Amino acid sequence: MSQVSKVFYRGENDEFMVVIQSPEEYRRYKKDPSIPLIDVVDSFKVFVTRKSGTQGIIDEASRAMLENEFGTRKPDQAIEKILRDGEFQEQKYTYKSNYDSTNDTMGARVAH
Repeated sequence: MSQVSKVFYRGENDEFMVVIQSPEEYRRYKKDPSIPLIDVVDSFKVFVTRKSGTQGIIDEASRAMLENEFGTRKPDQAIEKILRDGEFQEQKYTYKSNYDSTNDTMGARVAH
């Protein structure tokens, strides 16, 4: 079981998301925004959700999207706004690989 912590920001036309390292670091940042972003975020990427809101398809936001929504092409400035004004969400999930065995009881099979 894994856990992912994210902060969502509802923009004018799109919803943006930043993945954070831990809820504790995010809470520290909210109290003290002088904490370096590198201590808070998992990466300096801003994602945009498509279809079905926070559970939908997630893509990396383009610089043009950042400029349209946040007035800057710099991801770190957009991230600061998302962390400041966004909504925290924590999600637990179980990772299942596409390569897991689907039927271990059948044993090895050989084509004849």
